[in-house]
Amino acid sequence: MFESHSQAILELCRDHHLVAPETLNDLNEEHKATGKPVADLLVEMGLVDRATLLRTIAAHLGCEYLEGHAGDIPNEVVNAVQGSLARMYGVVPLRVDAQSIDLLATDPFNSQVIDDLTFALGKDVRLVVADPGRIDGLLKLHYGDDDATIDDLLREMSSDDHDGPQGADRDLSEHDLESMAGQTPIIRFVNLVIGQAIRDKASDIHFEPFEHEFKIRYRIDGALYEMAPPPKHLALPITSRVKVLASLNIAERRIPQDGRIKLTLAGRPVDLRVSTLPTQFGESVVLRVLDQSAVQLDITALGMPTDVYEGITEIIRRPNGIFIVTGPTGSGKTTTLYSALRVINTPDLKLLTAEDPVEYEIEGIMQVPVNHAVGLTFAAALRSFLRQDPDVIMVGEIRDLETAQIAIQASLTGHLVLSTLHTNDAPGAVTRLVDMGVEPFLIASSLEAVLAQRLVRRICKSCRTPYEPPAALLQQLNIDPVDIGNREFFYGRGCEHCSNTGYRGRMGVYEWLRLSEAVRDLVVARASTMVIKQKALEQGMRTLRDDGLRSIFDGATSIEEIIKYT
Repeated sequence: MFESHSQAILELCRDHHLVAPETLNDLNEEHKATGKPVADLLVEMGLVDRATLLRTIAAHLGCEYLEGHAGDIPNEVVNAVQGSLARMYGVVPLRVDAQSIDLLATDPFNSQVIDDLTFALGKDVRLVVADPGRIDGLLKLHYGDDDATIDDLLREMSSDDHDGPQGADRDLSEHDLESMAGQTPIIRFVNLVIGQAIRDKASDIHFEPFEHEFKIRYRIDGALYEMAPPPKHLALPITSRVKVLASLNIAERRIPQDGRIKLTLAGRPVDLRVSTLPTQFGESVVLRVLDQSAVQLDITALGMPTDVYEGITEIIRRPNGIFIVTGPTGSGKTTTLYSALRVINTPDLKLLTAEDPVEYEIEGIMQVPVNHAVGLTFAAALRSFLRQDPDVIMVGEIRDLETAQIAIQASLTGHLVLSTLHTNDAPGAVTRLVDMGVEPFLIASSLEAVLAQRLVRRICKSCRTPYEPPAALLQQLNIDPVDIGNREFFYGRGCEHCSNTGYRGRMGVYEWLRLSEAVRDLVVARASTMVIKQKALEQGMRTLRDDGLRSIFDGATSIEEIIKYT
């Protein structure tokens, strides 16, 4: 209940003296530890009964509170709001007249609902607070499952006479663009595209204009999939709608812009990072989906081998030193670091992060977005952090010598520093720091461990099938058929659960390098990556490829995925 508003509900309990102050602290700790919404914990722990809590929320928001059931809602009232809009915003109409409409809302805290629906319905909107569980029941009862698919909406929009002179696009005023972006079919279409992406667990949504078509693609589990393209003439209204949501300048189409969208879909909070890029045939827009509920920030759920998990938990509990996670873009480095921070995010430690940008907001951690336009670089943020009395510092990426030097200085003065680098393997991180100009003896005395990782797609459990891989494929993995014994290999046949891709979800493969005394001596001696790697392997390090083989033999991923990513 109200999962995205736990902080607001804590403050509300404090302001209205619903719960003793010391109990509030325990409640907050329980919320952080379990991830359960504060509202649910209040009711489960018997601190406040559900009706009292809802009544207090209604009074706080200046809304009416509906006691008990809504009763029978007449058809003419139900029909006042389209099913797609009702489901999208998590609302059910309670009363309607010529000028106004009262809506039961699953998320009454979200004022955007009032703005959007006032515009879409052409009436004054008043939200009514009631039990969200009952409202969900009413939504299913009166509007069923989603009856408006993207394909239906595309057919509807294609049949409308939207065709206009394409050459005139460049001369449209800001007012014209706003009015195009505010058309109900365009609003519904953009919301459906975003909603579908979140249901499919997409990480990115691409809106791409070409000369004769306008493509929309989703990135799911690292691979791009194309959806049915809308008509080319809708490119400008659709991109303008996205820019309106992200509070970008819709009249400016000559320079790249960056923004953020926060909205609630079906009562669920969604955060999107928006980037626009002017191209030959219009603006390309990419939305990065930052879905808090879809991202697994529990370190025990990242699928690490036991020794790697234990090594990381030991490192992050140290009072000082540097821990680096390395890998290409999109390999899950930030997720691993966030998961590590969650483990040590306790009231007795001060945690600070500098990120570009802040991807996930975590309660109890001071998060700083870097801003190059005003000179707030990683190095500048890191330098300021040292005056903020931190215990643990996370810096999004070590990109230059200055950032590396301050990170080392911070670790040598009693701080734990977590960061990322872009290198192919764990030993490569050491030589990358030397190449930046960091003195090897400083690296040897401050760097504690390096984790290299990749994300590979998991075979779909619903259609996982054993098979005999061809000898050429085994040869690429350097596996001798004699060594395989009775082990089985699997692939995904493709089914409705995985949209016929054979894969569903992703998992990590890891390479864990703990800096032993022998490795530190090699670092001081400016040894090459290969020499450091050889020594680490002698001392028990598994390479990414070796960890990938573990995943193949566990039946978790395919040979093709490991060959592709390691």
